[in-house]
Amino acid sequence: MRVHLFPARRTAPSEPVDADRPVDGRVLLVHRVGAIAVALVIGVFGVLGFAGGLDFFSTEGERILGLSSNGLLSAISVVTALVLVVAAFQGARLASTVMIVVGILFLISALANLAVLRTSLNVLAFKFPNVVFSLVAGLVLLLVGAYGRLTGNLPPDSPYAHPGEEEWEPESFPSTPAEFAAERAMRDAEVAVVNHVATAEQRRRVAAMARVTSRGDRRRVWMECDRASS
Repeated sequence: MRVHLFPARRTAPSEPVDADRPVDGRVLLVHRVGAIAVALVIGVFGVLGFAGGLDFFSTEGERILGLSSNGLLSAISVVTALVLVVAAFQGARLASTVMIVVGILFLISALANLAVLRTSLNVLAFKFPNVVFSLVAGLVLLLVGAYGRLTGNLPPDSPYAHPGEEEWEPESFPSTPAEFAAERAMRDAEVAVVNHVATAEQRRRVAAMARVTSRGDRRRVWMECDRASS
């Protein structure tokens, strides 16, 4: 999910993308290091659970690092840690995506397990500290995974910026009598070209306007032709 709605200007699609543009490496480093750091915490919790020989499906659980755990939760913790580490070594972008997804799953897990505390459905042996940990871990994963990526105004050196994509510029409306007259003449010329009744001058001007994209630039080209012919 990328929020990039109202940039000030974008390069046109015909402009080449500079493959050697500077990239802010801090963003990628945060994603890699963040994924590995969270993976270490979760992985240690899972490995200690295995070392303690916990019952796999116990709903009571045993205390590990201040949290309740059983064999199933230990296995899920180790798998989650491995996924984060693999994603970090595969690439910072993948690590960012995985952290966001895992963070959402942590938050869902916290709420779901809170609803089944002290019931026979508590298959992960959650207790209230586990719920708090899942909430905190989920928020940390979301914040670190979204760092430098989900924003309304990505800086040009962000690795998630796309300078080759077209961005919209504010529409330029006529404001002077000369500009209004140029707009009317432009429309008449374009209609004449479509209907195959345009003069040579109208066809030349319409062809010149076709080389630009914005309304203001098209009007500027037309008025430059007026000045050149006067």
